Amino acid sequence: MLFSVIVPVYNRPEEIREFLESLLLQDFDKPFEVVIVEDGSTFPCWSVVQKYFDRLKISYYNKTNSGPGDSRNFGMKKAEGDYFLIFDSDCIIPPHYLKTVSEELATHYVDCFGGPDAALPSFSNVQKAINFAMTSIVTTGGIRGGSEKLSRFQPRSFNMGLSKVAFEKSGGFGNIHPGEDPDLSIRLWKMGIETRLFPSAFVYHKRRIDWGKFYKQVNKFGKARPILDSWYPEFSKVTYWMPSLFLIGVLASVVLFFLGFPYLLYATISYFMIALLIAILSTKSLTIGVLAIIAISIQFYGYGTGFLKSYINVRVLKKRPHEVFPELFFKST
Repeated sequence: MLFSVIVPVYNRPEEIREFLESLLLQDFDKPFEVVIVEDGSTFPCWSVVQKYFDRLKISYYNKTNSGPGDSRNFGMKKAEGDYFLIFDSDCIIPPHYLKTVSEELATHYVDCFGGPDAALPSFSNVQKAINFAMTSIVTTGGIRGGSEKLSRFQPRSFNMGLSKVAFEKSGGFGNIHPGEDPDLSIRLWKMGIETRLFPSAFVYHKRRIDWGKFYKQVNKFGKARPILDSWYPEFSKVTYWMPSLFLIGVLASVVLFFLGFPYLLYATISYFMIALLIAILSTKSLTIGVLAIIAISIQFYGYGTGFLKSYINVRVLKKRPHEVFPELFFKST
């Protein structure tokens, strides 16, 4: 057996059904297993999973809640494969995925890889708008992608591959969340283990389905980054400041406008007009384009304020991250 698919689940039985259905459609002629780890759910997915036992090789485990990183580690310890494919439960896997990964590893093997994400036509308009904000070249998706080389890519745990060897050497994910995936990538680099982006190994990622959940997610992303930078200062980048600097620039442009200097505000408005145009053209929808501007605003505000709050507390005031932001840390089982 080559691949073990690892997916932690927390109160998402319907998403697991779609996830497993997509695995049934894989254009891949080799065996693989699916390891589902129920992370202390109050709405378990067992009733859904058991319907697929006759069509997929599935192992199902139910454990106390300890976060997605620890649950992935739990699943990898139980898995039988040589290479682990790690997904979020809100992902739908395209039919070509396993075949693409197999071919990529045969051509240029790496012990850890990551893939991009995309939106399905069936996704809601809000989901498509959020997907644009998270992946576009004019947002942090572009900043992130442009600041990382294909051969120095930090895989994200919604779509990630990790060899059994790399897992055993690294110990897997830490207990910070979010941020457990870049933390693992950096530790792998320090061990001399290569990571790479597989551009064609994409998944359909639903992400958050409403604005409140999306804000909470990106705000936590912002809080996690200065913590990671304090742990690994040699891997800190100026680009991580971009959402915060943009937010400060927007506030400054408003103040300067009332002081008789309107040009920075004009530049800010021009940015959003360009983003709107690109969103409309890429999604072929005026509605999604408008919603994308809302998503971008939430993204920059949520990440930017979270980053600044964390930077001041962790990097300037030297407070302990676990004490300042206990919501970012799970206790391992």
